[in-house]
Amino acid sequence: MKKLLTLLLAFGLLGSAVPVFAAETQSEPIPAWAYGEVADIYAMGLVGDEIYTDHSEPVTQEQLDKMTQMAADKLALLGVDQLSSAGSFVLDTTRGGVLNALYMEALPYAFEGVDAGPVEFLSSLGVIHGDGADLALDRPCTLLEAASFASRMILALYDGQNAGSLGLLWKAEGVGGNTLYLLGSIHTDRNNLYPFHKQLRDIITGAELAAFELDFNSQEGIDEFTAMQVYSDGTTLKDHIDPDLYQEVVEALAPLGMDEAAVARMKPWALANSFTALSMLDETSSGNAMALDLYVNAKASNVGIPVEGVETYAFQGKIFDDLSDEYQENYLAMTLSMYLGMDAAEGLSEEEKAEYEAALKEQDEAVDRWMEQWKTRDVEAFANDYPKDDIQANTNDELNSKLFEGRDPNMIAWADRYLKQSGSHTGLMTVGAGHMIGKTGIVQGLRDLGYTVEVVPNP
Repeated sequence: MKKLLTLLLAFGLLGSAVPVFAAETQSEPIPAWAYGEVADIYAMGLVGDEIYTDHSEPVTQEQLDKMTQMAADKLALLGVDQLSSAGSFVLDTTRGGVLNALYMEALPYAFEGVDAGPVEFLSSLGVIHGDGADLALDRPCTLLEAASFASRMILALYDGQNAGSLGLLWKAEGVGGNTLYLLGSIHTDRNNLYPFHKQLRDIITGAELAAFELDFNSQEGIDEFTAMQVYSDGTTLKDHIDPDLYQEVVEALAPLGMDEAAVARMKPWALANSFTALSMLDETSSGNAMALDLYVNAKASNVGIPVEGVETYAFQGKIFDDLSDEYQENYLAMTLSMYLGMDAAEGLSEEEKAEYEAALKEQDEAVDRWMEQWKTRDVEAFANDYPKDDIQANTNDELNSKLFEGRDPNMIAWADRYLKQSGSHTGLMTVGAGHMIGKTGIVQGLRDLGYTVEVVPNP
């Protein structure tokens, strides 16, 4: 049962091999004024994929209700004192009506200046901008405008409370004034991850280059990785795994809209990675479940910051594609169990069920701890809680050996090259948090090369 936690440790070392939409790639481009806002809008779950196609359409009451509920949920997490303030405002889908609806979610709290009224208060936060003449409050509000209003209000109020996720963040200083921020990623969206703290958002948008394990904007790389996940030799999944496991996988994926024909094309490791990612989500994930490294990529890409991959999709795919057939089957069985939870315990003895339930609880608590450590920038707690050095020293696991060995040195070498370049530059490197820590990690590796690497102080 301890294998479940080991799989989560492994997952913390891989990039989120899922494409992210940058503003400039949309068939109906997002207006330039909103490029820097879309990542936060999407990550917080204020709007779904329709933001890319219906952004210029009038916001519907259903969409507005979703935004105000999300705003209410986010503001409740701040722990600000509540007031007895109440008011009566026109709530409709005009720009003024949308502002009123959002203001109603802030009004119960003791935010500075909240009693000034909706337009005055939200204008003071920078939520609404006019054309120099008026605020066009009577005009129908577009979906993008409404989502931007909601996002700006949440971010401004979080900023005013010095709140938001801080990230596991280090700063490495090189020759000639070069600086490389090192952000350790946990490749999921959980524990009310968003919004990020202003300090972290500013570091992302202030970078001259954003590097990740993978170039998430490389369609060629994504296509190559996708091709590696499916059989091309005429066989199907049914030819490679136990018939009972095959049927369990088909049944588990059917509610997600994946039919048997699609499942049969996939290799065990590809399905296993999907089950691992799904098992890390819970009711605290945003509606769009945007993994944090994908958010960082979108935030950077949408304001024009160049993006680079330290590894390639082919390299990461090969880590799994070269696993033995036996290991792939076991890997799939274990991750399916993680995803199904106690539903997978049917047929076990009472003692086995108790052991299995304890393992699932350990898994869930571990992810919660890591996410809270990430959000509060508790680097020491994460390093102690994520037993990378012990795994490297004691495991003969086929996958773990591939995930740890060789990858840390390559990442250290990339960071070394960046810090040695001529001129004065500031970059951001976002890779799995497991690569940052430990005896072989990037932080220690750069220190061994003579660089100054320190945890970024909390604001």
